[in-house]
Amino acid sequence: MNITYVKRIPSVDEIVAEMPCPADVKALKVQRDRQIKDVFEGKDDRFLLIIGPCSADNEASVCDYIGRLARVQEKVADRIIIIPRIYTNKPRTTGGGYKGMVHQPDPEKKTDLYEGIKAIRKLHIKALQEFGMPAADEMLYPENYVYLADVLAYNAIGARSVEDQLHRLTASGVNTPVGMKNPTSGDLSVMLNSITAAQMAHSFIYNKWEVKTAGNPYAHAILRGAVNTQGRNIPNYHYEDLIGLAREYEKRDLKNPAIIVDTNHANSSKRFFEQPRIAGEVLRSRRYDDVLRKMIKGLMIESYLEEGRQDVGGSVYGKSITDACLGWVDSEKLIYDIAESL
Repeated sequence: MNITYVKRIPSVDEIVAEMPCPADVKALKVQRDRQIKDVFEGKDDRFLLIIGPCSADNEASVCDYIGRLARVQEKVADRIIIIPRIYTNKPRTTGGGYKGMVHQPDPEKKTDLYEGIKAIRKLHIKALQEFGMPAADEMLYPENYVYLADVLAYNAIGARSVEDQLHRLTASGVNTPVGMKNPTSGDLSVMLNSITAAQMAHSFIYNKWEVKTAGNPYAHAILRGAVNTQGRNIPNYHYEDLIGLAREYEKRDLKNPAIIVDTNHANSSKRFFEQPRIAGEVLRSRRYDDVLRKMIKGLMIESYLEEGRQDVGGSVYGKSITDACLGWVDSEKLIYDIAESL
């Protein structure tokens, strides 16, 4: 094999022993997990907002952002549960470019996966301990999930991973909600098949063990838009798309049917400033139809301190180095607008 073994990565037991999650923080996470699961089970009618940077590239600016979210959360707690996006893995369409904090704790330095694993665990624990906000991350590498399993509130499986067998099987063993994005083709059957697989029990090889899972009843759909064969973005957040997915859901015997709408990516054609408008349209559809009111559980929004994006090495604090995001001023207003419209 054309592989060079660079450095042994410590086991999850070694990393957790070095960087444990404090007992009081664990208790807080259990409470928050229950609240989020109650939303998916229909026991809590609050709305979920999975919001934050495209990628968590800098601990200081990410924590600054989460601190602001935490203050807003206090004001909208009766209507909204905010789950910060702390996305520490960045999928790359062509394989090049910044791959996230797990690869490069410092985006301007070389890859160091050992330090990266420690950096992402530290950041997620800090979000819990200092701000009381368990976060969301993308399950880009299923084998790495174990390093964050005790601190994450939510996982997303991306458009390029949703058809992968190991992602589906790993999701079946996760104890918290996992959102399955539609693939870039937009084929809803692929996403629904992934949800079906994740809700089933499985036996497979995982991290050198034969394992069994019980199935994840909180696996659900995320609509992120599609790209056609000519490279044109095709949104799927309109009423017709939402009600169509709801009907497909009803044909399957799936637990806790739920839809999260991603307001960026192909739904906005990566025009980040369209996200408030898209959020408004989704909420209007939700108010219009009782089925959608029950099934649409929340939105996924890309947002950071400063709007837009910059290249790696850019000097603007709190500005994305991957996809362009809403800035804080517009994000804060959007959260309050959503709360008022629910």
